Amino acid sequence: MEIRETPIKDVYEIYPKVFKDARGYFLESYRQDSFEKKGLNTTWVQDNQSYSEAGIVRGLHFQKGEHAQAKLVRVISGKVLDVCVDLRKGSATYGKFHSVVLDEKLQNMLYVPKGFAHGFAVWEDAVFTYKCSNLYNKESEGGIIWNDKQLSIDWGVDEPLLSEKDQLWPDVEKFTEISKGGL
Repeated sequence: MEIRETPIKDVYEIYPKVFKDARGYFLESYRQDSFEKKGLNTTWVQDNQSYSEAGIVRGLHFQKGEHAQAKLVRVISGKVLDVCVDLRKGSATYGKFHSVVLDEKLQNMLYVPKGFAHGFAVWEDAVFTYKCSNLYNKESEGGIIWNDKQLSIDWGVDEPLLSEKDQLWPDVEKFTEISKGGL
C-alpha cells in the first residue's frame, strides 16, 4: 500500500495494491504495520457504512473534545469527492481543505486526523465506509456549512441534496469565533 502525504500535514491519501485476476480482485483495505511505519498509530473502534445516490452532499461534520475522531474513508462502490477541512486550533493550514476523488476503480482511501471537518459529494451512487478512532457521541457533533464562501469548495454537484442539519452549520469564520479558535 502506498501512503502519500498531502499539502495538509497529517492528512494522507492511501492507494492499496490491488491484485486482479479472472475471478475478480483482492486488496488489503487496512494494514496496521503499514500505517505505523508512517506514524499513524490509530486504534479503530467503530466502522460505519452509508449508501448515497448521486447528487447528495454529506457534511462537513466533526466530533469535538474527548470524542474527536480520526477517520479512514473509502468507497466500496461508486465515486465521491471527499473533502476534509483543517479546524485544528493553531494549525498552519487552519481553514484550508483537501479534496480527493475516492473511486471504486482505484480503491483509494483518505486518512483524516482528529481536528478536521469531513464530508463528501456523491458523483456516482456510492457505498461509503469509514473507520473511526472514537465512538460517535451526539452531544459532541458539529459541522461547517458545505458551501462556505471562504472555503469555496467545488463539490462537482449542481443541485445537491442535503440533510436539514447540514444546511444549518456555521461557516468557518463563525465557527472560529464560537470555538475561540478551533478544535
